[in-house]
Amino acid sequence: MGRGKIEIKRIENTTNRQVTFCKRRNGLLKKAYELSVLCDAEVALIVFSSRGRLYDVRATIDRYKKACSDSTGGSTSEYYQQEAAKLRAQISNLQNHNRQMMGEGLSNLGSKELKNLEGRLERGISRIRSKKNELLFAEIEYMQKREIDLHNNNQLLRAKIAESERRQQQENMNVGTNYEAMQSQQQFESRPYFQVTALQPNHHYPRQDHLPLHLV
Repeated sequence: MGRGKIEIKRIENTTNRQVTFCKRRNGLLKKAYELSVLCDAEVALIVFSSRGRLYDVRATIDRYKKACSDSTGGSTSEYYQQEAAKLRAQISNLQNHNRQMMGEGLSNLGSKELKNLEGRLERGISRIRSKKNELLFAEIEYMQKREIDLHNNNQLLRAKIAESERRQQQENMNVGTNYEAMQSQQQFESRPYFQVTALQPNHHYPRQDHLPLHLV
C-alpha cells in the first residue's frame, strides 16, 4: 500500500514536529546536493529550526568567503594603487582649476577653454556681486530703520525736556509771586500809624459861656 497524503499544516505535537523537521531537513539537503551535482549549479540552502538554530550553511559561507578572497586577494594591492592614483588625479585637477580661477597656469589652455573659463568667472562674479548688493541693501534698510528710531527717540526727549522746562518756569513764577506778596505784607506792616484814641473827642476841655448878640 502506498503512503497516503498528509495535510500540510503545523504539527501541534512537539515531539512529532521535531522528528518531522529532522527527516524532511535531511531530505531537503539531499535534494539540494543532488541538484547542485546533476545540474552543476550553485545551491545555497538556509534552514532555521523553531529554536533559531542554523543548519548546514557553514560550508556554503566558507566557500563564499574563500571565493571572494581568491578573486580579490591577488589584486588587493593593485586595487588600492588604482584608487590612490584616481585620488591623486582628482587633487591635481582641483589644484589646476584653482590656479586657473586665479589667472595662473593658462599657457596650456586653448581659446575655447579660455572662453569657458571666462564664462565661469563672469558667472561667479555676477553671483558674488548679487550677494554683495543683497547684503548692502539689507544694511541700508537696517540703517534707515535705525535712523527713524533715533529720530523718534530724539523727538520724545525734546518733548520731555520742553515739558520739564515749562514746569520749572511755572514753579519759578509761583515762587516769585509768593515772594512779592510777602514783601508787600512786610512793607504794609512796617509803615507808621496813629492810634485811634488820639483822635477821639475830649470832653474835659473848659466850657466858655457864649454872650448873646444885641442889635443896635
